[in-house]
Amino acid sequence: MKRRLYPAVLERGPRGAFGAWFPDFPGCVAGGRSQEEAIERAEHALAQTVDGWVEHGKPLPEPTPIERIVAPKGSDVAAFFIVGVDPPDPSERVNVYLPKSLITRIDKRAAELGMSRSSFFGFASSLALEWPGGYPRGAPIAPRSRVHKTGALRAEKRPGKKPAR
Repeated sequence: MKRRLYPAVLERGPRGAFGAWFPDFPGCVAGGRSQEEAIERAEHALAQTVDGWVEHGKPLPEPTPIERIVAPKGSDVAAFFIVGVDPPDPSERVNVYLPKSLITRIDKRAAELGMSRSSFFGFASSLALEWPGGYPRGAPIAPRSRVHKTGALRAEKRPGKKPAR
């Protein structure tokens, strides 16, 4: 989905506080001690609200033109402002084949970070894609097969054998 620009209403509240609300998203409100704080919190509240709507399959409303916004009676409107929001990219299920031991390590680390396996894959993939200069050359990739030492190389002379000439 492409960026949407939603109008918000900034109101003066009691004791110098400010509140902000979005006509297109009932219940999406924020407040602050200053205009800047109220706007910053409103931006965060809108992002969370849009995430929730998308996760629940609810279509996003078309933005209301500012000239059509009707403030409630008794409100002290300080300003209107616009907040741009990029709706989240829809997810897609993919199948990958990885060694079980790697999946075990991934699940353990994801749990330590408070993430799901899918979130961890997304996080790790994003880091790899943003790595400056491409793939980190210094990080070796371990082979999936294991090798074990089966004996030692002997360099000393064996008794009873003559050196080859």
